Amino acid sequence: MPEYDIAGSTSSDLTGTMDDITVPSKDTDAATGKETTWQNTKWSEYFGYYKSIPELKAALDARSVWTVGRGFKTDDITTEVYLDSIKGWGNDSFNSILKNMIVTRRIGGDAYAEIIRDPTTKQLVNLKSLDPGAMKIVVNEKGVIKRYEQVSKTGKKTQKFKPNQIFHLTNKRVADEIHGTSDIEALVDIIKANYESFQDMKQLQHRHVKPIMAFKLDTDNQTKIDAFVTKMDEVINKGENIYIPKDTVDFELVSVPSNATLNPLPWRAHLRDYFFQVVGIPQIILGSSGEFTESTAKIAYLAFQQSVEDEQQDIEYQIWNQLYLKIELTFPASLQNELLSDEAKDGASTPEAPLTAPALQTSDMTTGLGSGT
Repeated sequence: MPEYDIAGSTSSDLTGTMDDITVPSKDTDAATGKETTWQNTKWSEYFGYYKSIPELKAALDARSVWTVGRGFKTDDITTEVYLDSIKGWGNDSFNSILKNMIVTRRIGGDAYAEIIRDPTTKQLVNLKSLDPGAMKIVVNEKGVIKRYEQVSKTGKKTQKFKPNQIFHLTNKRVADEIHGTSDIEALVDIIKANYESFQDMKQLQHRHVKPIMAFKLDTDNQTKIDAFVTKMDEVINKGENIYIPKDTVDFELVSVPSNATLNPLPWRAHLRDYFFQVVGIPQIILGSSGEFTESTAKIAYLAFQQSVEDEQQDIEYQIWNQLYLKIELTFPASLQNELLSDEAKDGASTPEAPLTAPALQTSDMTTGLGSGT
């Protein structure tokens, strides 16, 4: 007869059975010899994500639109003439080429365009966007770019370019790496989880409209069973009636009771918010009301503005450093005037103290917290 004694309890040992969560370590892709070559072998994979995932495409496209803003301005009329004459592949403009390269470098980490100059005057004539998956970066033993190589898609001889023949934009280059970093690299798991959840919801909604039926047939003749399956599938797909002889078939609806499974909507909302947080695009930029209040929306917008202006500054420097042209990209819209208006509304207006708009404080621009928010 068993003894019911609590002192006889024991504990399990899961050491070596349950794996600890680990984050994989990585080394930088740095120069390792007299010549080091790097080519983006994941471009096709990342480009597939961009073409297939709607929210990713919308976020990266929006980022390029806001970074290029309302176009460029310059104090030099000659520079403006040069840039206005650029046609890219024939129907491009300088602004559209910049948008293309901003999206491209965020997808793959690097964007390239061939610099075409007048052989006599050496002035810029055109910029032609290139496939980053076909480009190789070659650096010397010190990690400085020595040349670029373009691998032909048709089996022709590899074409080599000097550094000053390629306009090269990198994305978030880290340490001594000889290439940029794709935004998608950090988003893969989020994208997969969201896509998986989307497919689950799609199937669930489909089963609500066309539920699964379980049929119990009074026969084991495979020919008769196959004929019945064909007939029922056709009837269900067409939404028509079917008439069955009595006591030949039993059927029941296979369904899941309400609240019997985990509600996937909060999980999908979390993935959506997490995605846009990582990609760095507030949902209000895309026309969504992802922020709870006007104050949080303003904070998100101003944080986004700082990020966009930082990218604009980087591109302006690269244009000066690689193309030898001085431009300034114009930010589309700022909240500075609205913050001034909010502070003015919160002030008191009397004959002795007329209402004036106080100077914008530094804290308002860095946090978005004006006295009116």
